[in-house]
Amino acid sequence: MRAISRRDLLGMGIGAAAAFGIAGCSSPGSGDGADKQRVKDSVRARSRLIGDGSTADSGAQPHQPRRPERLEPGQTPPQFVVFSWDGAGEVGNGLFPRFLKLAKDHGAAMTFFLSGLYLLPESKKHLYDPPNNRRGASDIGYLTDPHIKETLKYVGEAWLDGHEVGTHFNGHFCAGSGSVKNWTPQQWQSEIDQAVDFVTKWRTHTGFTDIEPLPFDYRKELVGGRTPCLLGQQNLLPTAEKLGWRYDASSSGGQQRWPGKKSGVWDFPLQLMPFPGHDFEVLSMDYNILANQSRNSTKAPPANYPGWRQQATGAYIAGFQRAYETNRAPFFIGNHFEQWNGGIYMDAVEEALKRIADDKNRDVHLVSFRQFTDWLDAQDPEVLAKLQRLGVGERPAGGWNAYLSAA
Repeated sequence: MRAISRRDLLGMGIGAAAAFGIAGCSSPGSGDGADKQRVKDSVRARSRLIGDGSTADSGAQPHQPRRPERLEPGQTPPQFVVFSWDGAGEVGNGLFPRFLKLAKDHGAAMTFFLSGLYLLPESKKHLYDPPNNRRGASDIGYLTDPHIKETLKYVGEAWLDGHEVGTHFNGHFCAGSGSVKNWTPQQWQSEIDQAVDFVTKWRTHTGFTDIEPLPFDYRKELVGGRTPCLLGQQNLLPTAEKLGWRYDASSSGGQQRWPGKKSGVWDFPLQLMPFPGHDFEVLSMDYNILANQSRNSTKAPPANYPGWRQQATGAYIAGFQRAYETNRAPFFIGNHFEQWNGGIYMDAVEEALKRIADDKNRDVHLVSFRQFTDWLDAQDPEVLAKLQRLGVGERPAGGWNAYLSAA
């Protein structure tokens, strides 16, 4: 993917409990191993298998906050931060379980945009009919059987821990005539139908009998996604609206401002954030930081790694601090389970999450996109309109009490 900065806007790149109406809420996956096993046993006991048994309706998702409340007049908005992951496949590098543990340790919920193709064996690739591409084609690799099993395991654990499972669609086509940027709404419908099919029929496609079903009804769970390379949103949105999706996270080059809707769907763009040492800003995704540091090389000379790791961490912290100290706009961060440039971007996002979550007294919420959507939908539209009028790094005139009391 290409980098995006203030110099090149044409480029694209690959809490406090009061906000949710409770005095205290359980963190995702909180508790010891015995508690976690009790949750799993409880879910298993009430599960109802769906279709071929690839998925199951297990009732309400564990570790969710209660219904959010509206901001009181003059109340300071919470600072929301969403960490999200594109692809969400485990390929033996241990990154999926690493970040599940990190989230549990710090009371964070995340969004995992699962690529449907990661649950389809390569021997069955003929089942995938991508728009404007040959049958079975994909610009990302199919996973091995052991890695499909690991991905199923961790996707199931993610949901049980309270995280959201969205979609990153399937073949990740970014270039040429087959690029997703050229797909019609009807072709997006086909792509989504196939992604759902691969998730809900993995048992039929793989023949695995030693893996538990995913503990959720994916057709109900799926309320948003992020397109490959952040392309094609314009034609995706009519389909997303028809499907009843609540948000889309495919915009690029967004600013750190309160979001609005496009075609009736909440628009959650990756955002431009300060880039330490530069007079331009960088998109809030690991690959775009890489592209600005090593010109798309994922294996640059290791001597650069310490400085680049510090710079990447600094970018995330600067983006968070700018929002937290001014307009309180939600901060959206995108990632991949990759070890580019020695894994420095995984280290950077881990350090950023730890530092953002460090002060428990601050009104900061590490949530999924779905949870943030729940909060937005509960708010007074007039209050949201006032929040949306605040610019990047703009403090409310007269302070929050005066600014929102007027609403």
